[in-house]
Amino acid sequence: MSSRLDDELSRLVSAGVLRQYQADSIRDAADAELDAALADPGRPHPQSKTQAPEPAKPKTPPAEAHPNALVEVLGYIGGALLLGAVALLTLANWGEMGRAARVSTGTTAAVVLLGAAIVLAFMRRHEQLSSALASLGCCVAGFATFVAIEGETGRVIGVVVALALASVGLWWLEGSSLLVATFGILAVGVLVITADVLTPDAGSAANSAGIAGTGFIIVAFVFAMLGLVRDQVTSWSLAGAAMFSSSICWLVQERGEIMALAVGTAGPAALLVAYGRTRRSAYAVVGCAILLVIWPTSLYQLTDNMAGVAIGLVVASGVLLLAVLMLSRRRSNE
Repeated sequence: MSSRLDDELSRLVSAGVLRQYQADSIRDAADAELDAALADPGRPHPQSKTQAPEPAKPKTPPAEAHPNALVEVLGYIGGALLLGAVALLTLANWGEMGRAARVSTGTTAAVVLLGAAIVLAFMRRHEQLSSALASLGCCVAGFATFVAIEGETGRVIGVVVALALASVGLWWLEGSSLLVATFGILAVGVLVITADVLTPDAGSAANSAGIAGTGFIIVAFVFAMLGLVRDQVTSWSLAGAAMFSSSICWLVQERGEIMALAVGTAGPAALLVAYGRTRRSAYAVVGCAILLVIWPTSLYQLTDNMAGVAIGLVVASGVLLLAVLMLSRRRSNE
């Protein structure tokens, strides 16, 4: 099987056009056809040589393409409007609302969003829309849990509820939007656990920043593993974003500039290697953006001098350009 077909199938799966089992079926059919052709090169084709080939019929887009797109757009707008209405209602009347009203408002919004996502999933229609509504519903359900329980315990349990719902949705619906929601929930969870569980009352914010930085490294590892079974481009890009968040935390940590520089370099380096192997532009964009933020900031905190920042950037640029030349030379030799 050609690597071009494999790359194209991977791209279609990442874009949500095909499901993984569909791509596997196409790949197996191509392998079977190739094996049959190699085993019997002289076998006749299904179409007789004496028969003139029929002219190919022009492919027309399915009639349901535009209605489906319109329905999905309307669904996105409807979900966003519902979430915005709940947010405005909550913010405007939070002081006057009783505890029961707060809980019922959040619970109703979560039930509506998750219910719509479940109905669409069972109908097997608009899978992207179903995933988007489910991702919003998971976040709202976590907030409603926090409102119902309140305090440190409410924050922790709210994160657990939201993460559990997002995990179920990610396993069932396999949508990229659920990956983004999972990343947001885990990020909030790192901050909540750092502040409410792992940091002593007498601890300083600078010391707790290192704990949060370690937590974001764990989040990056989780998304690196998720990329092996779910949308690889989104998962690995979010892993890079988690490494960036870790770098920011290490910058706040006392004497954490070296660690911030190391973490802020390791994440983009992995993304740039992935870009070199797959040519997915998202890896290059995320990796370069992290480098452009972390390197100047870390070097300035280390040297407290703009000249030191400039020298460090020149050195980093030289290393990157040398790596590009070496990789280009190796590719040309191959």
